[in-house]
Amino acid sequence: MKKIIHTSEAPDAIGPYSQAVVHSDIVYCSGQIGLDPETNEFVGEDVASQAKQVMKNLQAVLEEAGSGFEKVIKCGIYLDDMDNFATVNEIYGSYFDAEPPARETVAVKTLPKNCKVEIGCTAYI
Repeated sequence: MKKIIHTSEAPDAIGPYSQAVVHSDIVYCSGQIGLDPETNEFVGEDVASQAKQVMKNLQAVLEEAGSGFEKVIKCGIYLDDMDNFATVNEIYGSYFDAEPPARETVAVKTLPKNCKVEIGCTAYI
């Protein structure tokens, strides 16, 4: 049986999807972008401010599901420009200790609301 996860500490979904779904003690987090959950506006136009907010949003969703970054198995990072890789990598890496999760990072043509970075993850409870 699946459980839908929603928290007001992360932005509401901007489409027909849930912030996360838990099934069999696995948390499947939808991709987060750098929106402030209170205003639904970007926290900034630069990739660093958006990446920091993305990680805050993911943390809120994981915590609502009863998980956390220490339980993340895999992440997917989507960038609007691979030139932003180093900046996002530094911010992302600050959330993981010695045993970071598996991940992929890809550059895509366009992201939701023309954001600079989107990150989703899978974790356990």
